[in-house]
Amino acid sequence: MIKVEWFYWLCGAIFLAVAVLTLADRTNAKRYGSGAFWGLLGASFVYSTFVVHKTAPAWVLGSAVILMALLVATGRLSRGTTPGPTRAEQETGADRFGNRLFVPALTIPVVVIIFAVGLAKIHVGGEPLLEKSSETLIGLGVAAIVAVIIGFVMLRPKSPLAPLSEGRRLLEAIGWAAVLPQMLATLGQLFVAAGVGTQVGRITKNVLPDNSLIGGVIVYCVGMALFTIIMGNAFAAFPIMTAAIGYPVLVQHFHGNAAAVFAIGMLAGFCGTLCTPMAANFNIVPAALLEMKDKYGPIKAQIPTAIPLLACNIILMYALAF
Repeated sequence: MIKVEWFYWLCGAIFLAVAVLTLADRTNAKRYGSGAFWGLLGASFVYSTFVVHKTAPAWVLGSAVILMALLVATGRLSRGTTPGPTRAEQETGADRFGNRLFVPALTIPVVVIIFAVGLAKIHVGGEPLLEKSSETLIGLGVAAIVAVIIGFVMLRPKSPLAPLSEGRRLLEAIGWAAVLPQMLATLGQLFVAAGVGTQVGRITKNVLPDNSLIGGVIVYCVGMALFTIIMGNAFAAFPIMTAAIGYPVLVQHFHGNAAAVFAIGMLAGFCGTLCTPMAANFNIVPAALLEMKDKYGPIKAQIPTAIPLLACNIILMYALAF
């Protein structure tokens, strides 16, 4: 059986390799702090397997997260100045390969679909080939490897370390925001464990008119967007609003189709993603990478789309899920 933890170990190995390259980069004035940050992140991916299996104490992982936060808070991260491809080299490559440059990227969804739809049904020796409920993640890991191989065959980089080197430059440009989605998703689980969803449910039930389906739909969708704006991640907002309104009110009380309610609810949350600087990897990082004068430029451009899209999601849920 192919297990999903292999994918996490691969992620950890990549971050550890980035840490080694960062420590070796003398153009990075804070290479020790940066290297420690990426090294701790990589080690966490590996160590967490033993925490999940209860063969190692969780406090070590928690300490690593706190140390990573301290490195960020004290300004120990920075970027190196090792030159990447020049503008002329990029333009030459673009002219040479044209639309074929999209082949590695488009390979990823194709391979993921093959794993999630086709290989997920295969059994070997009475056991599923892929770990149950993790077929898509496993497919994503394999797809990334296949895409890198195709990229090597097409582009023939001078160094076999080119993917790691370019990946490191991108991670350094993103900085700590690269781990923000993971941290926010964890925060969402902590909120659920603390009963935040239950308390939100009690408050909204007192506000909602009795037996109002449209009221429940609006509160769920708008709540998903607002919690996403606050927390920066729809995956963090989802367990809270679903525990408060989505499941008890829309599914249990009004007998809504759970798949439709939750899928459209997530889309409503993504409308909030378009409107918040907390979603740094979506809204702040692109502005930094493109060197935009207004770092909130992407958000300002996306809000006129987000608001009508949220209204459409409300209509779709009311019309299709009940």
